[in-house]
Amino acid sequence: MRGLMQDWPLTVDRIIDHAADWDGDRPVICRGGNGDILRTDYAAIGIRARRLSAALAALGIGRGDRVATMAWNNARHLEGWFAIMGMGAICHTLNPRLFAEQLRYIIGHAGDRAILVDPCFQPLLAELLGSMDWRGIVIILGDEAEIDAALLPDAIAVETLIAAAEATDARWGGFDEQTACALCYTSGTTGNPKGVLYSHRSTVIHMLMTLQPDVFGLSITDVAMPIVPMYHANGWGMPLSTAAIGCKLVLPGAQLDGASLHALIESEGVTFSAAVPTVWQGLLHHLDQTGGRLTSLKRVIIGGAALPESIVRRLREHGVETVQGWGMTETSPIGTHAKLTPAIAAMPFDDQLPFRLKQGRPPFGIELKIADDAGARLPHDGTTPGRLHVRGPTVSSGYLGGEAGAILDDDGYFDTGDIATIDGQGYMAIVDRAKDVIKSGGEWISSIEIENIASGHPKVAHCAVIGVPHPRWDERPLLVAALHPGEKAEADEILAVLDGRIARWWMPDAVAFIEAMPLGATGKIDKKALRVRFAAFPETERNMADGA
Repeated sequence: MRGLMQDWPLTVDRIIDHAADWDGDRPVICRGGNGDILRTDYAAIGIRARRLSAALAALGIGRGDRVATMAWNNARHLEGWFAIMGMGAICHTLNPRLFAEQLRYIIGHAGDRAILVDPCFQPLLAELLGSMDWRGIVIILGDEAEIDAALLPDAIAVETLIAAAEATDARWGGFDEQTACALCYTSGTTGNPKGVLYSHRSTVIHMLMTLQPDVFGLSITDVAMPIVPMYHANGWGMPLSTAAIGCKLVLPGAQLDGASLHALIESEGVTFSAAVPTVWQGLLHHLDQTGGRLTSLKRVIIGGAALPESIVRRLREHGVETVQGWGMTETSPIGTHAKLTPAIAAMPFDDQLPFRLKQGRPPFGIELKIADDAGARLPHDGTTPGRLHVRGPTVSSGYLGGEAGAILDDDGYFDTGDIATIDGQGYMAIVDRAKDVIKSGGEWISSIEIENIASGHPKVAHCAVIGVPHPRWDERPLLVAALHPGEKAEADEILAVLDGRIARWWMPDAVAFIEAMPLGATGKIDKKALRVRFAAFPETERNMADGA
């Protein structure tokens, strides 16, 4: 017997419709390309999104067509999201930090029919398209004066399109909830990037998942600022979550330095934000240099890389609660959140830290398991590491075009490529990426655990631990550090913060100081580049530690 409930498809167009109808006057603030602050609201975004949908349809874009965006976090980008998804097309976010050859591959592989681009990215897009046989539509997210006709002579201004269209002409909604709505590509650290194709259903379920109190826990009283770029795993879903509950939204644009972020947080009264650790390290360094304070910010979600203990402690000094999250493009991306159980929350802060520094527990809708290389489940004892697998309605079942073949095991779980433990309280902790784990003398060394401690040194801006070849132990850890501008340090000074806090045989054999840490397309430290750079690290520069 089936239930007698209404058939109400879970589609993304309903999110902006709800925001416009019920929270239309709630403000959406963004910093423009020239640094000016622009103000709009959900009602205006809803109307402009429908007009842009009508304009796209007039240009020949239909359901299932891929429409790319190359833009920062701003209101026009958000309007583009809703316009594309609302008409049943597929919003394909392009990461401008990827290598040119990767971007060309992605645009061609996705079959993009149009590209919406911020004015600042016109030189990059012109360079990409100049060496491609691509005949789509280029739409500048600005007005006619912002088009660089010398670079993109056939480009159209989005303001011209919106002004000429009527919202009532939009082909809006009315499709099955399993219809594809968004496309993100993995960063392609091994082989070509792979396309993760989200459905309307999975995207709306993911939005509802984020609104659980132990995930984002957003309410209409919050002022939310997603610093994580909208092109990085759909901005972790925040632009949709904020519209669904109608809270004030602050979009920081391209200026993500510590000073710019601090000014925006304070001027707009931001209470909630999300970003990778390097962003918070930059903000805290700015506060240290200026004596600034965070007076409104209450909660931050940190993901994309392991959370250093120093960030948790430093933000707490400013009255900010830090919650670590874990996920990936293939999980939409929420996978776990390190909110505290009542028993752990009752502990003194220092006793809570080991749990705060784990990646956390799965919210409803996510199932986890760890398994050995043969697929046998491993115990949740907090010490036995295994390959982390995940399944749920927001987890990918395959890649666009069938790349990589079948990606699920016999139980429907996706192998994340992470090595992790799960403890008896249900907290998952990433030991390392399978490709980053250091195997020394047949035993594993967690680069993440060492990095978390070393990054707490006040002179260290960024650090990474990689395995370098060793004649006796196969691999030994090398600590690579980039210091804050103007700082100088000796290797022993950095290694001293590790003494007594990690196993003696885990101690890096040496410290290599570099001027700047290489970052990947999503803001993570590029360990692949470091391994290439230090592949032949001279043995004379090591403290061999053979007797450790």
